Amino acid sequence: MSLEESASRRATWIGATTVLNWALLAALTQLAGPVPPFLLTALAFGLAFLCFVVWLRVRGESLRAPLRQPPRVWALGVGGLFGYHALYFVAQQNAPPANAGLISYLWPLLIVLFVALLPGERLRVRHIVGALLGFVGAALLVGGDVSASGSTLGYVAAFACAFLWSGYSVLSRANRAVPTAAVGGFCLVTAVLAGLCHWWFEPTRWPQGIGWLGVIGLGLGPVGSAFFTWDVGVKHGDLRLLGLLAYFTPLLSTLVLIAAGYATATLWLVLAAGLITLGMLIGSGWLRAPRRITVSDD
Repeated sequence: MSLEESASRRATWIGATTVLNWALLAALTQLAGPVPPFLLTALAFGLAFLCFVVWLRVRGESLRAPLRQPPRVWALGVGGLFGYHALYFVAQQNAPPANAGLISYLWPLLIVLFVALLPGERLRVRHIVGALLGFVGAALLVGGDVSASGSTLGYVAAFACAFLWSGYSVLSRANRAVPTAAVGGFCLVTAVLAGLCHWWFEPTRWPQGIGWLGVIGLGLGPVGSAFFTWDVGVKHGDLRLLGLLAYFTPLLSTLVLIAAGYATATLWLVLAAGLITLGMLIGSGWLRAPRRITVSDD
């Protein structure tokens, strides 16, 4: 294995840890309690930025260097982090949560398709089959909660979520030269913008008691370190494989909710687990049809 392949594999595994982080998002959000979404976003991203500053201090590095990025990089980073969360909240508030969540979860499929637009990349049938199996598995996790209600605004926002996050991930790949430390600055701006949106649109309701543990957990994990590890993965790892692995997020999230007592196990969970796993194995190339062996007449 070459050094380049070894570095790519390492970056892929770092990016894959993001899936474990995001799997805790729903449970930690439940633990945080009924905190308004933009306030929760501001608190979590603000904590993520503070942890980033501490990390830089420990390493003896300057805060200014990673923040010196061109406007297009700031637009991509803040648009990805803040834009996705803002659109997700709009979707959740204007369409049934299950519908909005499922539509927004088209982003792993779109990543697999969009990667083909990058130089030197090819789209194979196994990539499409794997991504579609993963999406069907995610759909089964929603089960019978899908309904026909909701407004056009909610559905448009949900589709915009999917395109925005997949576009952010693929364009980040095209900006490999931008250091991952720049994500710290994106977290700061996202926290400020979320705080302003809370001030304009939401009533204030602070976390209570153990709810602060949920906020801290979000800031350290799913809304903190997760975006740094995802950045490493999409820039230097196997982006298609990360897109396929992303379908394990709703599956693992459901398992965490069951373990925490927020949900119950169903047959759909077993079927979803099988489809998502099969999709990942096919799409990654780890599961292939055996090649035919031809015997010559000589």
